Amino acid sequence: MPRDNQTWLNDLRSPQDRDSALTELHDTLVRVLPRALSRWLSPDSGHFDSFLEDVIQETLLRVMDRLDSFEGRSQFTTWVYKIAIRIALNELRHRRWKEVSLDGLESSDDPSEIPSERFASDDPHPEAIAERKDAASLVERILAEELTPRQRAVLTAIGIKGVPMDEVAKRMGTNRNALYKMMHDARLRMRRRLKREGFEPEELLDLFGN
Repeated sequence: MPRDNQTWLNDLRSPQDRDSALTELHDTLVRVLPRALSRWLSPDSGHFDSFLEDVIQETLLRVMDRLDSFEGRSQFTTWVYKIAIRIALNELRHRRWKEVSLDGLESSDDPSEIPSERFASDDPHPEAIAERKDAASLVERILAEELTPRQRAVLTAIGIKGVPMDEVAKRMGTNRNALYKMMHDARLRMRRRLKREGFEPEELLDLFGN
């Protein structure tokens, strides 16, 4: 039987049912996303399949992070689909991974390497610029204080620099599932710290237009 909205929420929160629910969401996105993505990236591109999978993995991470924000105004799968489209468009605007050096990725532990320019504001108002600058500094501090060097390197490479997950996995001698778990754990740690600092994670995501 198809899951209704509440069943999706219950299953994704349940340790026993989470994996099957994530697998079903993954398979659903594999079916419906290619047609939408083909508006911006040709399916004949050699990067299409890896880009699709990266968008799906990022979507699943974002969905798990934001389960509590789902208000039930639409079908759960429609909500997930909209998140995937926003992520895809954002990645297409920001991805410059071919220009990124992965030398020393595993051992990188210098928070100054985190590119604050990713969070640069297009808003000309000084208040908006200052607000984004302060938020970027907070994110950098939390990355430095809460995450292990390996978690920080992976989250920076994939989440900030836009390096495809397959490329990072290859460089680090691991696999996508291991990176997915590492990113999920890292985001949970950051989420808890942001709450302790008095921020809702969604506030920062909205501030940066993600």
